[in-house]
Amino acid sequence: MNDQINQLSVEDIKNASDAFSGSIKHTPTTYAITLSKITGADIYIKNENAQFTSSFKERGALNKLMNLTDEQKKRGVIAASAGNHAQGVAFHGSRLGIPTTIAMPLGTPFVKVSNTEELGAIVVQVGERFDETAEEALKMAKEQNLTVVHPFDDYHVMAGQGTIGLELLEDVSDIDVVLVPVGGGGLIAGIATAIKSINPKIKVIGVQSERFPSLYRAMNDEDYVPQGSTLAEGIAVKNIGEKTLEVCKKYVDDVLLVSEEEIEKALGLLLTIEKTVCEGAGACPLAAVIRYPEIFKGKKVALIVSGGNIDTRLLASILMRSLVRDGRITRLKIELPDIPGALSIISSIIGNKGGNIIDVSHHRLFTELPAKETYSNITLETRDSQHFEDILEELRSEGFVVTVNPNIDM
Repeated sequence: MNDQINQLSVEDIKNASDAFSGSIKHTPTTYAITLSKITGADIYIKNENAQFTSSFKERGALNKLMNLTDEQKKRGVIAASAGNHAQGVAFHGSRLGIPTTIAMPLGTPFVKVSNTEELGAIVVQVGERFDETAEEALKMAKEQNLTVVHPFDDYHVMAGQGTIGLELLEDVSDIDVVLVPVGGGGLIAGIATAIKSINPKIKVIGVQSERFPSLYRAMNDEDYVPQGSTLAEGIAVKNIGEKTLEVCKKYVDDVLLVSEEEIEKALGLLLTIEKTVCEGAGACPLAAVIRYPEIFKGKKVALIVSGGNIDTRLLASILMRSLVRDGRITRLKIELPDIPGALSIISSIIGNKGGNIIDVSHHRLFTELPAKETYSNITLETRDSQHFEDILEELRSEGFVVTVNPNIDM
């Protein structure tokens, strides 16, 4: 096996694809009918969240592991990661009988630690921040003579990720544009190499969160400016890789930035319309189509949904926020006289209009209203925004003072 290559070629990607031999799933590329109608583009989704570890990362990890020398396999490997890369290295390392150590930051959620250990890796928690963890992993690699499996800045890793491009063109050969989420650049470097080597006319465009524009900064010679956290934590990388940047400068056509609100909206659309669970990074390509419709209108556009590992509590919150934005769930503050039957009148109006009351809280004491008046907070479910407006109009026509979404900042 060749554990060192000094550049990336389509032959390396094809070799990786051949070597995978059933160990990596050829994930489906599906035509998204409704999203196509919404966006005005022909949308195709490459579902990398269908991999065993629910992420594309295992492609690059496996290709790196398979290209180690026998001695390197015997000594073992180490990777610094608290997410998808960790699980990819752990799963395939265990499957191939290669001792695997994963360095994770102190304070990493227990579920991530336990999931990685269950896949066969030894987890060592070091460093308060991820850059400290990565430094400690390099020290451990030298001390224990382990091979480092970098999450993106490695040609074997890039070649593994590039197999996505081969599969995509096998499924949809006449695609016009491929949109790829970008963090460290391994995914887009591999895909762009494969795509451009086969059909240079296809546009390969990277998508990043506005808060972590590593490739965009590198392409435009801008300095890093901290902007907080991002929903797309899988691509929250401060700096693009050196090797990946070289490849990106050669093959990537453009880099687009999207906001946190746009990422959240895209994630909700993928879940509710396409019935596919994805993480924030995987929703970025759709967010770009929504933000820049003029670029993609009338074109065949492939979206790389890179992974589906999202915290269930966060997912539940995003779904509820999506329903609020769509006018399907609303909170009302209704002032009413403190007399028997007042609340039942409101309930009857809502019920007769086909609304569904999810929650009611009635307030007499903690209010600035006059002593003979009170108010209720009612959480209401409706079919859509127009249905809600009909109910609201009926309540106000009956003389009730209604405030919509009081103290809710969306």
